[in-house]
Amino acid sequence: MTRKFTDDQIKRYSRQIILPEVGGTGQRKLLNSKVLVLGAGGLGSAAIAYLAAAGIGTLGIIDNDLVEISNLQRQIIHGGNIGMSKAKSAESFVRTINSDVDVVTYEERFQAENARKMVKDYDFVIDGSDNFPTHYMISDACILENKPLSHGSILRYEGYATTVIPMKGPCYRCIFKQPPPPGLIPNCQEAGVFGVLPGIIGSIQASEALKSILGIGKLLNGSLLCFNALDMSFYSAYAERNRNCAICGDDPIIQEIDQRNYVETVPEECQFKI
Repeated sequence: MTRKFTDDQIKRYSRQIILPEVGGTGQRKLLNSKVLVLGAGGLGSAAIAYLAAAGIGTLGIIDNDLVEISNLQRQIIHGGNIGMSKAKSAESFVRTINSDVDVVTYEERFQAENARKMVKDYDFVIDGSDNFPTHYMISDACILENKPLSHGSILRYEGYATTVIPMKGPCYRCIFKQPPPPGLIPNCQEAGVFGVLPGIIGSIQASEALKSILGIGKLLNGSLLCFNALDMSFYSAYAERNRNCAICGDDPIIQEIDQRNYVETVPEECQFKI
């Protein structure tokens, strides 16, 4: 028997429910869904806020950092929580805006030993992580567990997003075959970041998660959506699945998440540059 919406839920989600592509059936899908967000920083803040508001039933949040004052220029969900665990700060924020949402926090690093275990119970994964090894690792884990995910990254005034649907388009390794040499691309501490930029890219990532769960629209599968805040330009680059890819190719050599496949770096908030 399908549980009826409460009066408060009908009011809260009314602007979504009246959309023909969503309706009551779609809203129930959202309330029964699980989304994992890796990183409660700039990208994660926007994604967490909009996923919670939309009524995602369970939000998993991975972050082992503490809130610092320098975060508050862009990490909008952490105001007043300096020194608090980012995962717990994010949980507190979610609970203030939507009691329908269950929050599962992971105050630990995403690494080889726990990667597949973390992603396997979720319907969609959002990568708001801050270093190249983690980008590759979470993509690999999602390929092995057959979970769709959205990648996002920012630097200065530029950002991008792409969505990976395992075996139905390129994975992260197909698009970025290997990380750049250490030190080639500055991180945000060195180069800076426009405060609203992670909000724009993180919101795009949240949109991809919602569309995936609802089964509507067109996802950024095979498309790298790039944005420049200075001239307000969007443009796209395209890629296909690499049949020689080490993880999703026709004869993959990566069968498990092994730390030796990932180069350790000091985590920074963001390192990609368009």
